Amino acid sequence: MPLVLGSLCLLARHGKLVLIAGLVVGIVAPDLALVLKDWLPQLVALLLFVSALRIGPVEAAGTLADFGSAARTIGILQIGIPCLLALVFVSTGFSGPLATAMVLMTAASTISGSPNLTLLAGRNPAPALRLLIGGTAVLPLTALPVFWLYPPIDPSGAVAEASLNLLLIIAVATGAAFAIRHFWLRHPGDRGLQAIDGLSALAMAVVVVGLMSAVGPAIFDNPQRLVGVLAVAFGANFGLQITTFAVLKNHPNADDRVARSIVAGNRNMALFLAALPASVTDPILLFIGCYQVPMYLTPVLLAPLYRRAAHDKPV
Repeated sequence: MPLVLGSLCLLARHGKLVLIAGLVVGIVAPDLALVLKDWLPQLVALLLFVSALRIGPVEAAGTLADFGSAARTIGILQIGIPCLLALVFVSTGFSGPLATAMVLMTAASTISGSPNLTLLAGRNPAPALRLLIGGTAVLPLTALPVFWLYPPIDPSGAVAEASLNLLLIIAVATGAAFAIRHFWLRHPGDRGLQAIDGLSALAMAVVVVGLMSAVGPAIFDNPQRLVGVLAVAFGANFGLQITTFAVLKNHPNADDRVARSIVAGNRNMALFLAALPASVTDPILLFIGCYQVPMYLTPVLLAPLYRRAAHDKPV
């Protein structure tokens, strides 16, 4: 047990490098990526469990007082932005896989790893967990107007079914984690929390390998297309994060400001792989894989920006 705890604490101290290693393995080991892809639902549940275990029920419940603000944030991110994009694309005639990918990305709720990314950015992950649970709970409702406005996406009951399944996974994973914290791990201590952080980094690294199955082959088959799609993915992800961070400059809570920024840019597009027909999702698989790169580099490349949050004084 001491060896396991020591290893997990070591992973926690080098969490950002662990995430980068996951990206590299996903690219250079496409066969392993295909194997892990079949286990993504279970891996996502494990990731969420670890995140909730780190936060605990007391801290998570303490954020519920900010429900109204969270609801407004979810409305802007999951309805306002994707509806605006859909209207712009339809009116200008811009279509194709990238247009569909952008609409789906902005319509999705945040990834289950957003609390972990917030933690790796040095901030309290509880606000990100609240936005994750709330955004997933209302996804069947928020996605429908977006799909109505954007004809290339086929709106069907499968979207609601898939999001409800994800909500069930979240409820079971967080419920189990909160029960463990309440009955057996009320005071994990600094070393215990660090070990959980290491387990979280390891889980995220394994998950990303399964999401990178389309990137490795593209490096050799069509490198120019890969570079273009990767640039769009970086622009979309980091653009949303940086814009949200700037808009919230006067926010009085630095942890909440960083969490909302990370949630804005990192969305759970994988949900739609099970909810929409292959004719819609197959052409955007490369974008989904490329999208993981800025997602997992967020704690590395945007760390200087998010460190400023504590120094920006609200007016």
